[in-house]
Amino acid sequence: MSSDYDSTEFVDGDFQASIPAPTASPGGANRAPTREEVDARVGVAQQKIAELKRAQEELERERASLEETRRRQIEFQTGREEVIQHLVRGMGLLEEAEVTARRDAEQMAKSIADMRHALAKVQATRDDTWTRENFAMELTRGLTAVENARMEWNAARLKFPLLTDKPPGDGAGPGGAPVKPDLFAGRSFGELCKLGLALNGPLVLVALVAFAIVIAVLAARR
Repeated sequence: MSSDYDSTEFVDGDFQASIPAPTASPGGANRAPTREEVDARVGVAQQKIAELKRAQEELERERASLEETRRRQIEFQTGREEVIQHLVRGMGLLEEAEVTARRDAEQMAKSIADMRHALAKVQATRDDTWTRENFAMELTRGLTAVENARMEWNAARLKFPLLTDKPPGDGAGPGGAPVKPDLFAGRSFGELCKLGLALNGPLVLVALVAFAIVIAVLAARR
């Protein structure tokens, strides 16, 4: 494969243009460069190096700016997706909780109204106004009002567990069961031994008596 060599391909035109043309001197084109020519070329080279450094610094600043822009774009996209996901999920959970709370509030309002109505009926029953003529009828009405009020109360307790919760310190355990005192709590080893002897003493005495009876029976047979 053939290739043509171009002698001007690697020649910097700006560099060549900045070099002062050599003056005619004895010796022609083959003479050695003078000190002034070398100094001129050194100055031009230093100027080119300074320009390249400035260009490199400018490119470095541009690259840093582009990298910062890219980082912010990535942060924006990632944060946007994350925030959207959190907000959508949060709104769904809150909407579901809102529906549940609204339904519970409606049920509570209805139960309050029913309990208030039942309370008014019970309070309106005045046994001190009964007479012999209407005693039986008024007693039946009163028992009916009390029974209806009890049904409303039990229905409300089933719907709302907070009505069955007892205040702390009433001596009730989980589920309303009474808490039994612990006989062994806070006692020393000696007290525990005495307590065990007191609890098991009768059993030990019965066992000793039975053992003595067995021994006596065996001795009598011999």
